Amino acid sequence: MSKQLERFSIGVGDRFAHEAVAQLQACVLAARHGVEVVPVWNKSHREHTIVGSAPDSVRYEADAAVAALGWKRSYYVDADHINLKTVDGYIETADFFTIDVADEIGRHSPDSDVDAFLKRHPELIGELEIPGIDRALSSTEDDVRATVGKYLAAVRQAGRIYRHIAAGKEAGSFITEVSMDETDLPQTPPELLVILAAIADEEIPLQTIAPKFTGRFNKGVDYVGDVAQFETEFRDDLAVIAHAVAAYGLPANLKLSVHSGSDKFSIYEPIRRALQDSGAGVHVKTAGTTWLEELIGLAEDGGEGLGLACEVYRDAYAQREALCAPYASVIDIDESKLPSPDEVSGWSSEDYVSALRHDQDNPAYNQHLRQLLHVGFKVAAQMGGRYRAMLTEARESIVRNVTRNLYDRHIRPIFMG
Repeated sequence: MSKQLERFSIGVGDRFAHEAVAQLQACVLAARHGVEVVPVWNKSHREHTIVGSAPDSVRYEADAAVAALGWKRSYYVDADHINLKTVDGYIETADFFTIDVADEIGRHSPDSDVDAFLKRHPELIGELEIPGIDRALSSTEDDVRATVGKYLAAVRQAGRIYRHIAAGKEAGSFITEVSMDETDLPQTPPELLVILAAIADEEIPLQTIAPKFTGRFNKGVDYVGDVAQFETEFRDDLAVIAHAVAAYGLPANLKLSVHSGSDKFSIYEPIRRALQDSGAGVHVKTAGTTWLEELIGLAEDGGEGLGLACEVYRDAYAQREALCAPYASVIDIDESKLPSPDEVSGWSSEDYVSALRHDQDNPAYNQHLRQLLHVGFKVAAQMGGRYRAMLTEARESIVRNVTRNLYDRHIRPIFMG
């Protein structure tokens, strides 16, 4: 029987492979309250390279956490943002593949291929009524041609990557996601429908798709944008997916994936309302939140833990230009708002936690410091065994923060209300 991703799933990152039990405990708490949220442990090739870990380490950690807590429900290991160059190292141990075709978006497709697509899909041209959208979707032939020209090469590359994975794994043994969020502008509902039609043509058994939404999804901080507009887009996308499933024979459980960059608290309630109204599912990636909760746990523990957390900030501040460069499009840091390392070195546990913890009601919260530390996990990786040893030393404080953060700030508002 083919793997079928459940209605609600949450993608969790664990940079240093210490927090899987604490993360899974948040899903256990949800299950105790009657809501099934299945974990998907994800780690990108770039993160493995920075930390010095191997792809199979994620599988090992996930399996160990499931055994430790006696988790009887589904769970997955995501080869996050892979492409043809990087996928081979993940085929053996991953059972969820986020296929990233960002580099192919906008790449030229032959006119003959575009013409053939338009001939196959005349239904995409003109006025289209979709249940759940309160207006007709209108697309001219030129509109559809432009969308196909922008995305067809990317979808075909996704097909090549999917077939490469399928050649190395048993049929139906993995979940396929396609990521379309790394582009310049949000996809409109008619564009998303074109993309889904192209994915169906490629015969990719897609179970989740990550489009780009309006607004800023910066790393580790709240959503920046028009929340009402986001909710309209999110609801429209849910309707388009339901229509595409019926029209093109895509998997019945196909759902949206929100690559949140962590902590988009202001859109969680709109997401929950839309899911409740539509009956749809969602996959939400929280990614680097756990790494920041490790730092908070270290700081709360005081003593050497606080000292190491302050050292991480000092080194991240010194390396900030190099650390931020790969993430320039998803962070907005005002360097004038960053405290000096000397100031931070004099902080108490409460000072450090108040600045870093994502509590917008706390006047000491500093979103600029938080973004820098979010992308600064390389600093802890450079500390090697010294950082990992302190994770063990401050275990109680870290576990408490990791579980509480994932359950109270993410799972409850999105999936439970």
